[in-house]
Amino acid sequence: MKITQKVKKILANYESDNPGTKRNLASILMHGRLGGTGRMVILPVDQGWEHGPARSFAPNPEAYDPHYHYQIAVDAGLNAYAAPLGQLEAGADTFAGAIPTILKVNSSNSWATTKDQAITGSVGDALRLGCAAIGFTIYPCSDQAFDLIEEIREMSEEAKAYGIATVIWSYPRGGDLSKDGETAMDVCAYAAHMAAQLGAHIIKVKPPTAHLEQPEAKKVYEKEKIDISTLAKRVEHVMQSSFNGRRLVVFSGGAAKGLDAVFDEIRELRDGGANGSIIGRNTFQRPREDALKMLDTIIKIYQGKA
Repeated sequence: MKITQKVKKILANYESDNPGTKRNLASILMHGRLGGTGRMVILPVDQGWEHGPARSFAPNPEAYDPHYHYQIAVDAGLNAYAAPLGQLEAGADTFAGAIPTILKVNSSNSWATTKDQAITGSVGDALRLGCAAIGFTIYPCSDQAFDLIEEIREMSEEAKAYGIATVIWSYPRGGDLSKDGETAMDVCAYAAHMAAQLGAHIIKVKPPTAHLEQPEAKKVYEKEKIDISTLAKRVEHVMQSSFNGRRLVVFSGGAAKGLDAVFDEIRELRDGGANGSIIGRNTFQRPREDALKMLDTIIKIYQGKA
C-alpha cells in the first residue's frame, strides 16, 4: 500500500501506536476516491439497531439487505463502512478486502429509557472479520457516561494491542443537558476533546451550532472572543479542541435533509478543516442512484472541485 506524505504526516501524530494500528488507520485514509488526501467519507449503518428496521430502511427497501450497504460504499469510492456485528458478518466474505470496515461494538435501541449502550461486539470479532477499527459510542453528560468511558478505555487498549484502530462516536446526551445543548458549540468541542483524551484515532461528533450551553464556558467564549459565527469557524474550533488538529475528526450527517442543505454543510465542514463526514441516513434512505450522485458531489466538495 502506497502512503502519501499527507497520510504519513497524520500517522506521525499517533506517537504511541504500533505499526499494525497505523497500518489499519492508513488503510482507511488511503482507500477510495479521497485516499491519500487526509479527508474521509464513511458510511455508517447502525440505525436499524438504533431506531428499528422500518424507520431506517422502509424509505428505500433495498437497504434491508446488508450487501446493499457494502456495495454502495464500494461503488461510491468511500473510505470505510461501519456497522454492527450481524450486518458486517452478513457480507464479510463477499466483500472481503473490498473496503475497510469498522465494527460498531456497542449499540442502543429505541426502547431504552437511559442514555446507555450495550456491548454488542468484541475486539475478537473485529479481528475475525478483518476490520480496520472498532467503533464505540459514548454519551458525555449522561448518568451512564462514566461506565461507557471505562468500557471503551478497556476495549481500546485491547484493540491497540492487536493493531486495530478506535473510532469514538462522542454524542453528548442526558443529564441536565438541554436538547439544544446536544449540538452546542462548547459541548461539541468538549465532547471531541474527551474522545481525544480517551485515545480515539478517529473522533465522530455532530456539526456544532452557535448555541453556548454551559454558563461558565459561555463566559470564556465571550471573554476570549472565540469566533463561532459560522459553521466553518465552529468546526475549526472543534479541530483545535481535538489536540490542535492532531486527531482525525469526522462529522455526522444527522437526520435526512435536502441535497442543498447537505452540500452547504459539507462545504463549511471542509472550509473549517474537518477530516470528513460520516453519512448514514442521508445515504441509504435515498434510491441507490440518487445516493451515488450525492456521494459523488460530497467527495468532489472535499476534493475542492464543487
